[in-house]
Amino acid sequence: MIVVFGSINLDLTARVARLPRPGETIAGASFVTSPGGKGANQALAARRAGAHVALYGAVGRDTFAAPALALLDTAGVDLAGVRGTDRSTGVALIHVDDGGQNAITVVPGANALASAADVPDAMLGPATTLMLQFETPPCESLALATRARARGARVVLNPAPALPLSTAWLDAIDVLIANETEAGEIARPLGLPHSPRAFAAALAARPGRVVVVTLGREGAFAAADGVGYQVPALEVTACDSVGAGDAFAGAFAAALDRGASLDVALAFAAAAGSLACTRPGAQTALPSGDETAQAAAGLQSALARTRC
Repeated sequence: MIVVFGSINLDLTARVARLPRPGETIAGASFVTSPGGKGANQALAARRAGAHVALYGAVGRDTFAAPALALLDTAGVDLAGVRGTDRSTGVALIHVDDGGQNAITVVPGANALASAADVPDAMLGPATTLMLQFETPPCESLALATRARARGARVVLNPAPALPLSTAWLDAIDVLIANETEAGEIARPLGLPHSPRAFAAALAARPGRVVVVTLGREGAFAAADGVGYQVPALEVTACDSVGAGDAFAGAFAAALDRGASLDVALAFAAAAGSLACTRPGAQTALPSGDETAQAAAGLQSALARTRC
């Protein structure tokens, strides 16, 4: 079982030829609304990858709440832990350019009221994988991570948006999944190496901890128990990278949750992240488990191991 504690948003996305500069107004080519939020995205990604998933978070009592939850509900994600509040449902204002790059402003709204107390102890145990991000209050996420790990759950953190990690965070997590920017934010105050591979190896020095750094078109690198794992990305034509990181994280957690080895989980996640870049939107771009597994087969044979 995967328990996701995280943000639930409605994404407001404009397609543009290029991203606007500060102070500049440009014309957009199109506009769509779609469900998003890193917590919701990762919950749906894990569900489509075959996991049983329960989502805990908060939405408003407004017209944005239903569309923000629609795809999760259709996919069979357990939404009993999503609480209605008097704050507005969170939104993300997204620009996506013709090259698939994006710029995003997130307005938390009800996500700021997400509480660790909403997740009962009965949902946290040795059979649980807990997924966390930083679009809900980090202090609530840390409280939940500490409680979950004490009860034997596996704790997975995707530190996005990027924030430094305290010693308490390092003691509370089993798996860290970060992109290069997030890895840099974590490395500086801890005095760790800045290069993704050296960073992952250094932070994974504690036995049992897994550190993954996603590398965009170069795939991903993971380190655990003195071994490094490099997997390439699929060769795809990217049109939108908005949901790629969440597709990776959700697929990786789902693979670990069902008992896959680290190398199998890494190839599966890299395939999911690559496929998500080929379609517009965040949740609408998330691939199914079957198509991810088929694409991952080729990446598995290309995965390289090194000592670190």
